[in-house]
Amino acid sequence: MNTMSPPAFDAVEQGSSLWHDAWLRLRKNKLALLGGAVLLFMIVIALLTPWIAPYSYEAQNLDLGASPPSAAHWLGTDIFGRDLLTQVMYGGRISLAVGFIATAVALLIGVTWGAIAGYVGGRVDAIMMRLVDILYALPFMIFIVLLMVVFGRNILLLFLAIGAVEWLTMARIMRSQVQSLRQQEFVEAAVSVGLSPATIIRKHIVPNALGPIIVYTTLTIPSVMLLEAFLSFLGLGIQPPATSWGLLISYGAETMEEYPWLLIFPGCALTLTLFSLNFLGDGLRDALDVRGSKD
Repeated sequence: MNTMSPPAFDAVEQGSSLWHDAWLRLRKNKLALLGGAVLLFMIVIALLTPWIAPYSYEAQNLDLGASPPSAAHWLGTDIFGRDLLTQVMYGGRISLAVGFIATAVALLIGVTWGAIAGYVGGRVDAIMMRLVDILYALPFMIFIVLLMVVFGRNILLLFLAIGAVEWLTMARIMRSQVQSLRQQEFVEAAVSVGLSPATIIRKHIVPNALGPIIVYTTLTIPSVMLLEAFLSFLGLGIQPPATSWGLLISYGAETMEEYPWLLIFPGCALTLTLFSLNFLGDGLRDALDVRGSKD
């Protein structure tokens, strides 16, 4: 006879959930929580920048020029007399948007491609992964440059172009995860009850392969930001009057000996974001590793 009360039974059932268990493990990782809090803070600041920035984005004072941090300008000003804190806040909006949107595009393509190749296997897998190998050999920087030249410097195109060249490694990681999970008992049980391959991949394989994918995603976001900075340096990425952290860093690097704050503060904003993503990614990897973590 089952003497467990309904509330207790519900608690046990909820405790068996992958996401509930993952949250319990994540709460124990202080660095991951700190990284998540800092990243959330950056995102909130980016969203609220038009309302909380200390100065208008267009405001400049050519007579003031580049000045060090002061009470009026907490992070100083650039060579055009523009408030650097305002520039960093607006730059964060574009840098974070590029990082997250382009990575989402890469995630969608890479996970889908790798999951299909790994689950189907055989000739389909061989053909799909040979195509990935061929694409790896192509000079993708030239591909992005050509897209920018042919279709113009459109920020949405920049998101899609960067995302379209960052999915290859993600596809390989997903394929290896699917191949290792395909022979597991829970997958065989799902097949035996008649679930479709798409349902098995979506509900059983992908959730158990999230750890490495999330970790690689946290590394892809900063690499995408750096790629955007390089394109902006070439004149093919973000263009003035718009700005990004990468563009601010490139400007700061040109004048670092005379005006070091122009490099230090945008660099600190980017570095803090990168560390936050890495800490959060490591914590999520450990929390979602249901095969390696047993409560």
